[in-house]
Amino acid sequence: MPPLEPYSRGLSYSYALGLYPAMQALVNIPERVSRVLISSKLGAGEGAQALLETCRNFNIRVEEADRVLRRVSGKDNVFAAAVYRKESAALDREKNHLVLVNPMDAGNLGTILRAALGFSYTQVALILPCADKDEPQTVRAGMGALFSLNVAEFPDFETYQRFCGERAFYPFLLSDRALPLLEAVKLKKSPHSLIFGNEGSGLPDSFMDLGQQVMIEQSDKIDSLNLAIAAAVGMHAFKNIQ
Repeated sequence: MPPLEPYSRGLSYSYALGLYPAMQALVNIPERVSRVLISSKLGAGEGAQALLETCRNFNIRVEEADRVLRRVSGKDNVFAAAVYRKESAALDREKNHLVLVNPMDAGNLGTILRAALGFSYTQVALILPCADKDEPQTVRAGMGALFSLNVAEFPDFETYQRFCGERAFYPFLLSDRALPLLEAVKLKKSPHSLIFGNEGSGLPDSFMDLGQQVMIEQSDKIDSLNLAIAAAVGMHAFKNIQ
């Protein structure tokens, strides 16, 4: 097989680093996994045995590759990785969407994807420019949630809006028209899109006239919530509060 390269966005493949993310790739997208790399320090624990057994069941090649793991992860404590083929996803227009406009931090994006899976927002739109959904740091931060979601990239919000058609939009921002979260969820419609902006700048002013603006009320002891926390709070409320 050809030698593996350190990850870059232009590669056709990426790495699910760590036992759990690698296992999620094997369970959810086995047809896209070309091989699994393991460390000589992997050991014989339950997780390791499950990983190796799953590879045998799917006839996926296993390689002991300490140097490669160190090179692609930049760490000495990554004991397994699945090498998988990257693919574009198509969103289901009949379902609710999570829309992230220009999220730039890979760790934040991964955490949000894991929360999206937990709160059943399985259709995620990323508006470019943004962090790379297949960046190994993103995949690991999300604990492999990417492999159970449809995550699609759009060059701008207008392109996404044309794609998704008529639906309810709920941009999270501060404005005179913004309803507190617990009031907004009582008026929710489906299908809908929950829209969150960049970690630092939030949503641009162009979203001020879109749909029903929503704000998450907080004390005056902080200036804002972390994007991943805000997205998780919003998804939880829209999923669970009637």
